[in-house]
Amino acid sequence: MGIVYLLLNPGYISLYVIVFVMFRWGVNELDNEQLQKMTEELSLKFFHKPFRHKAIFNKRLRTIGGRYMLGNHNIEINYRYFEQYGLEEVEGIIKHELCHYHLHLEKKGYKHRDADFKRLLKEVGAPRFCTPLNTPAANKQQKKLCYQCTSCHAKFVRKRTVDLNKYVCGICKGKLKRLKIE
Repeated sequence: MGIVYLLLNPGYISLYVIVFVMFRWGVNELDNEQLQKMTEELSLKFFHKPFRHKAIFNKRLRTIGGRYMLGNHNIEINYRYFEQYGLEEVEGIIKHELCHYHLHLEKKGYKHRDADFKRLLKEVGAPRFCTPLNTPAANKQQKKLCYQCTSCHAKFVRKRTVDLNKYVCGICKGKLKRLKIE
């Protein structure tokens, strides 16, 4: 009964209740309101400072786990990371972005290369990089094309096709022919 009361009163929802409910009843969605609450609690727990801006999911992010917006101080998180890796990965991404957030507001080194940033990452246990997403584009193997000069027999490996009527060997100016891909 107590859990139901906490769930019905959003003011009482804590990070631990969200995690408990998600794993206990197999909830596999996290909305912006829950993300905001989770970010505020992680900020207080690990940084001992409040998070006073917005944290939202941005489904248009493709290759990054999240980003801290320097202009408006908001944090955007890639929803695909929650779908593929779950709450623990998102928590790590939030902590990483909160490092940027707090250091920037304190006018300290907030960039990835700065010593202040690296030190704070270690202190709070935030990852420096997030796990790569499993996307069809990432899993696709790059095709390689092989060409050989008919005069000097030099081989050239390229990713893109070469117009054999237009281009010649860079070594001897001989004609090129395409080899079979093995």
